[in-house]
Amino acid sequence: MKKLLLATILLIGISKIVLAQTGPADVNTVVDAEKNFNKQVERKGIKGGFLTVADPVGIVFKPNVVNITDFYNSIDKQAGTLISTPDFARIAVNGDLGFTAGPYVYQNGNDDSDKVFGDYVSIWRADNDGKFKLLINLGIQHPEAEQAAPIDFKNSDLKERVALSKDPFGGKKIIMATDNLFNHSLTLSTLAAYKEFLSVEGRYYFPGFEPVIGQDKIMKFIDNEAITITATTTDAGRSSSNDLAYSYGKARIKKGDIVSDYNYVRIWEIDATHKWNILLEVFSSVENE
Repeated sequence: MKKLLLATILLIGISKIVLAQTGPADVNTVVDAEKNFNKQVERKGIKGGFLTVADPVGIVFKPNVVNITDFYNSIDKQAGTLISTPDFARIAVNGDLGFTAGPYVYQNGNDDSDKVFGDYVSIWRADNDGKFKLLINLGIQHPEAEQAAPIDFKNSDLKERVALSKDPFGGKKIIMATDNLFNHSLTLSTLAAYKEFLSVEGRYYFPGFEPVIGQDKIMKFIDNEAITITATTTDAGRSSSNDLAYSYGKARIKKGDIVSDYNYVRIWEIDATHKWNILLEVFSSVENE
């Protein structure tokens, strides 16, 4: 009887996953997760909003990596209001991993002079019921943008769906190795590394600057700012459909004559030749947290 009950429970769990994956995932699903987060923040405040959507192993950088639930449970309340507006999003074809990014406005007071502007990056992972939970969140500050960035929401380009693996992040070693290879390439030539690994649609988020969009503009920015990077991979993960992935770690960046420590997060996507490219990279300053 116990074996029969266990088999029934497993069958129900598998059925939920299959039903959730009857067609290619829609990027609006992950965009809606971000919109729901905004509603939760409006209703419950910043602390309550994060606690409502947090993945059990989700992380934020404060300034070092800390579990989302542990961090927000450790503070009494985070004053002020927060509005995040997604303008860049992707979702894996199997719908188990996605991300949103875009501008945010934080205000602690009624005066517009209290507003803080910047951009955020959030990685979302689907739970067993197909509901997105916040896996990674970080952001940068910069002056108020002069104009809005273009909206870029796209579904996966994969034509063939891939069967779900037993471990949705079973490809972690491949992404870790790719991230390590890119970090090694940075020590040889910063510009050559980005030329090889950066998607033509790539976005680059660096503290103090509005997001830079497009491979050519990103490389020009890195060259003009005299940026050199040494970085170490901490962890990574990959969608079960093998088309979207993430990595994060620590970086020491020399910008001109100034050397500072940062956290980084990268979003990777696979192309038609099965090569992994950086679709998004964001650096969060450790000193300014």
